[in-house]
Amino acid sequence: MLYVCPTPIGNLEDITLRVLRVLQEVDLILAEDTRRTGQLLRHFQIARPVESLHEHNEREKTERILDRLQQGQNIALVSDAGTPGISDPGGFLIRAVIEAGLPLEVLPGANAALLGFLQSGLLSPGFLFFGFLPSRRAERLRELEKLKGLTYPIIFYEAPHRLQSMLADVLAVFGDRRASISRELTKKFEETKRGTLSELLGFFAERKPRGEFVVTVAGAEEEAEDKNEDDILLALQRLLAAGLSRKSAVNQVSEEYRLPKNYVYDLALRLTVED
Repeated sequence: MLYVCPTPIGNLEDITLRVLRVLQEVDLILAEDTRRTGQLLRHFQIARPVESLHEHNEREKTERILDRLQQGQNIALVSDAGTPGISDPGGFLIRAVIEAGLPLEVLPGANAALLGFLQSGLLSPGFLFFGFLPSRRAERLRELEKLKGLTYPIIFYEAPHRLQSMLADVLAVFGDRRASISRELTKKFEETKRGTLSELLGFFAERKPRGEFVVTVAGAEEEAEDKNEDDILLALQRLLAAGLSRKSAVNQVSEEYRLPKNYVYDLALRLTVED
């Protein structure tokens, strides 16, 4: 059996009793960083063999791991913090185990994305966990263009040295939406800042970002609901009365109010029906 074992993202008390039992019983523990996992194991007085499995060796080691599983060994997979395979190494191995028809068990546990999402207050029945945006700006902007029309919150991870450039690009593509930034979740210096993207960008322009970040950004539809519908209808009415086509009026208002075009178009249709 391959056991996928979440580990604490900060506070060691967040490890589950079930994960501790599995780590004590398996034949081998696969760790993203053996030194960091070694600290965790020593804290809980667990003495089991540990090998590295990270983004640079995961593919070459997978066949040997599959052989050990086929021989009847039990293996635990952990990352430095949180759930393996979620913006962490382990996804390739998990897929290989499933494709080989070998048993797999994923244990519940700590996950920074869900904590950051709940801390944000931007709660919705649906949300998208994206993880890390590309580090290259051109690629990052392309990804954001694909995401900007989504009508539910989007959760990102970001490193401290890229946080300001990432926020600037989200602001440029999405407009000044509500957002929340959480850092060092479950740790001593845990902090969550909420506000508009421009406010948060200004905050971190004055304070050097430290720690690992979870950034939650409101969806497009949520922002639309916050706007005064009467103001939008009035703006559309004025443009249409001035002789603009419906398409041109919708384009101008959606850009001015930083709203999705489909939302403004629906309002324009309602205005036409009412007229």
